[in-house]
Amino acid sequence: MRTIWSFGSASQVFFGQNASLRTGEMAQKHGLRKLFVISDPILDQAGIVKKVVDPLFSSGIDVAVHLGGEPEPSLAAILKSVEAARAFGPTGLVGLGGGSNMDLAKLTSKILAHGGHPRDYTGDDRLPGPIVPLICIPTTAGTGSEVSHADVYTDPDAGIKIGSLSPFLRPLVALVDPLLTLSCPPKVTADSGIDALTHAIEAFTAISNEQFPLPEPGRSLYQGKNPMGDLMAEKTIRLVGKHLAQAVEKPLSMADREGMALAATLGGLAFSNVGVGAVHALEYAIATVVHVSHGAGNGLLLPFVLSEFVGVRAAELGQIATWLGVDTTQMDQDMAAKKAIDAIVTLRKRIGIPDRLRELGFPREKTAEVAAKAVAVERIMRVTPRRLDLSDCIRILENAW
Repeated sequence: MRTIWSFGSASQVFFGQNASLRTGEMAQKHGLRKLFVISDPILDQAGIVKKVVDPLFSSGIDVAVHLGGEPEPSLAAILKSVEAARAFGPTGLVGLGGGSNMDLAKLTSKILAHGGHPRDYTGDDRLPGPIVPLICIPTTAGTGSEVSHADVYTDPDAGIKIGSLSPFLRPLVALVDPLLTLSCPPKVTADSGIDALTHAIEAFTAISNEQFPLPEPGRSLYQGKNPMGDLMAEKTIRLVGKHLAQAVEKPLSMADREGMALAATLGGLAFSNVGVGAVHALEYAIATVVHVSHGAGNGLLLPFVLSEFVGVRAAELGQIATWLGVDTTQMDQDMAAKKAIDAIVTLRKRIGIPDRLRELGFPREKTAEVAAKAVAVERIMRVTPRRLDLSDCIRILENAW
């Protein structure tokens, strides 16, 4: 039985409109005079890279911009980024963009610091020490990578998205500027927003810290459900229920953009301390077969996975229903739990997340193969409140098809 849990975050978080303009100030404060900024061509064309980089030049900081970011960063993208960064020799890095760009920055930073290959650090707590100092600036509201201790990339040899967890991967500074999310098109807003909801719900319904199956003392950065994680998850779910659909439908509403930016960061704090579970494991495996954004894949799968846990997490699901705006006062616990799943399905439909795997072109004959890959993602499957085996995962995918 575990009796100790801890809570980690980025060393410092700044939240609010124009927080991104403090990049130079933070770099100077920490003695970072040479910054390697990782972003992508879309954000460059939108003028966001210029908005962040110009004040750095004005502060006398030497800057190199690398626009090699891509959705779900590939191994090739990582190696190119590392090569460019080594040639520049930075004292610090900036990850500017969605979760993929921030993950690329984390991956680049740790290879710069420790050498080797990204595969050398796959899994839990395998980094031997700090990475090159990293400032993260999100431009979407979903992944929470600006405060998390995780990175994920696509490895063609492994045939699945893989990643690592380390306390050293948490950024030095997170600058969360809701103004930067105004350029997100509705689909990106929807996909990233449902990802934040998934993070919070998987954290809130996770196995408890006391029951968490720790494989070896100190070797798991996910710790199971705990009071701080619950606080972050609750606020995230309430914010998503209030603001996500509005942010999709009224993209210039700053109140809703701010609400979702906060939800993403809080969701990142929740999942990176508690853990994510079967939804993420299944999405990682599905993404090896069909192209789907991480958030959309999670949003599609979330209700089907939660249906497996009504028997063990009815109380928590009933609370989630309330936080999503359902009046559960006249309902028993099981009914309230099912209403939470219904509320997620309703939200998913409203913001345009696909309902079924067949809508993605997922071939039904791949079900068993994908389920097996998901079960093998041990570091997150052990976070589920009830352990799912191969037959459970096959059933979930069949129901989702």
